[in-house]
Amino acid sequence: MTSGPPAILIEGLAKNYGEVLAVRDLNLRVEPGEIFTYLGPNGAGKTTTIKILTGLLKPTKGRTAILGHDIQQEPVEAKRLLGYIPDHPYLYEKLTGRDCFRFIADLFGIDRATADARMEEYFDLFGLTRATDDFIENYSHGMRQKLVFSISMMHDPRVLVVDEPMVGLDPQSSRLLKNLLRRRADENGMAVFLSTHTLSVAEELADRIGVLHHGDLIFHGSLDEMHGRVGEAGNLEEMFLRLTGAPLEQGE
Repeated sequence: MTSGPPAILIEGLAKNYGEVLAVRDLNLRVEPGEIFTYLGPNGAGKTTTIKILTGLLKPTKGRTAILGHDIQQEPVEAKRLLGYIPDHPYLYEKLTGRDCFRFIADLFGIDRATADARMEEYFDLFGLTRATDDFIENYSHGMRQKLVFSISMMHDPRVLVVDEPMVGLDPQSSRLLKNLLRRRADENGMAVFLSTHTLSVAEELADRIGVLHHGDLIFHGSLDEMHGRVGEAGNLEEMFLRLTGAPLEQGE
């Protein structure tokens, strides 16, 4: 057991859009150093959960907290501990990679020398060094994604929330990112809340898996616990389809 507050605490969370219930009575804890993957079909409520967790949406009821700081009551304190990578990042097109990195560093109160050292570290890691002074409007989708990862990691977040991390990344960059997430979780105690449709990523990285379906968390636990729940052997894709009631191919 870990001491202190959980990295992420979600209690009685619900969100309605008019008559549509997107998330219903969600309760969840993610501990420091844990990689939690959040799975579900399109429209299950995953992005709604993430937007509430990061303070971009207000819940209809319930609460979320980052290391003990309520995201609605203490947003500044919570967000200082948080890194967020959305599935469709918005960047300032007329800034260079360097200017964008420095701008966000200023928002976090990171001094210029530290910011530039971290920029050099992450740009080198993700192969962005040659594009440091190029305008972002000239970046490919994959380059933009790597820039967002670099920016989101610059302040050494205690909690990293990631929505579809591998979109647009080449295999080498995907491997670099997976290694980075695992290393930061194991060595720095960073908690990772990762929503993805790429089940192989979840299968490789997850300490625990949550499955959201029609706004309900129908499963959360380890892969072994999922095997026990489903009651038969299979890979994560097969177990996910059985849990959500999706049809399997004939003969599976």
